[in-house]
Amino acid sequence: MIERRDPDRGARSRRFDDELLGLDPDDPEAQAFAAHLDRMADDRPEYTVEGYLHGVSRFADSANRASGWRRGTAVLVCALLLAIVAWVVWDALTFVITTFW
Repeated sequence: MIERRDPDRGARSRRFDDELLGLDPDDPEAQAFAAHLDRMADDRPEYTVEGYLHGVSRFADSANRASGWRRGTAVLVCALLLAIVAWVVWDALTFVITTFW
């Protein structure tokens, strides 16, 4: 069977063809719901380097979509992670410098 593509369709989710029959594909709320379902169905292995990087990308995307206290919490988590990384790097540098001097 040959699949025909609609040129006006653009990047519309395939969910409108499969699961969201009856919803208007041009409705912004329906598009947002289809994008949400696409993100929820994204199943990748989390135990590989690519999986970890994809998880960081998902966190950054969701933090950019958030607003209010959720965005503040995401910023706080990022700041704490950066502070921990800075402390570990500083501790490693002081250990190396004091060891070899």
